[in-house]
Amino acid sequence: MWYYEKKLQYPVRVSECNPRLAKYLVEQYGGADGELAAAMRYLNQRYSIPDKVVGLLTDIGTEEFAHLEMIATMIYKLTKDATPEQMKEAGLAEHYASHDNALFYHNASGVPFTASYIQAKGDPIADLYEDIAAEEKARATYQWIINLSDDPDLNDGLKFLREREIVHSQRFREAVEILKEERDKKIYF
Repeated sequence: MWYYEKKLQYPVRVSECNPRLAKYLVEQYGGADGELAAAMRYLNQRYSIPDKVVGLLTDIGTEEFAHLEMIATMIYKLTKDATPEQMKEAGLAEHYASHDNALFYHNASGVPFTASYIQAKGDPIADLYEDIAAEEKARATYQWIINLSDDPDLNDGLKFLREREIVHSQRFREAVEILKEERDKKIYF
């Protein structure tokens, strides 16, 4: 099903050690609207969606794991040389006390990842609207992190991720239209 190429989907660069930016990025790592939640949501929903769009959920869910890998690399590069004092100044003292500089699935406020972030209604159109909303929330979060960042190298990767969220939203919108046509013909519903 997968062909894993041992490189990131897009190059990840950072200008300097910056735990403050890493803290913001943790939102996209283990937050409700982050990449892990998206990947799990789409790969779970594909089991109860019509065959006409199941491949879309598989493709995008898999790509979300590639995005998670990029975010993890960004966070690692932003914190790998951070001192305990820098972690504390960035608001990551609790994280450091529990995990040192290791990544851990929680949001920017330190709330651990939970399966309640993964939505699945079983109604294909309702699920796809949920997916559109998830992509738009992720897009907005990436934009807000870009707005907070003064690192042009990091921002390059974040802009790539933001654009992929837009593409995913558009693809889910197309899938909704396909399924609405099918519903109106009473094929799947």
